[in-house]
Amino acid sequence: MGLWTRSKKPSLKHAISGRVLLRLKDHHLELLGVEAEEQQQEILQDVLLLKVQEEVNELNDICSECFST
Repeated sequence: MGLWTRSKKPSLKHAISGRVLLRLKDHHLELLGVEAEEQQQEILQDVLLLKVQEEVNELNDICSECFST
């Protein structure tokens, strides 16, 4: 996940680790050089989608453990 932002937004010059990515806020994006609000929102929506996907994966793991005998 460390190179996620570069793959999604090639104009960014920074690699971001997974933990940092999950805590990313708009003011962090400004510090990274993403000044356009539309671009910030697009990145933050992508991050939110990653968070939701991770939660779904964790729930699936829990369910499969509960129902496996």
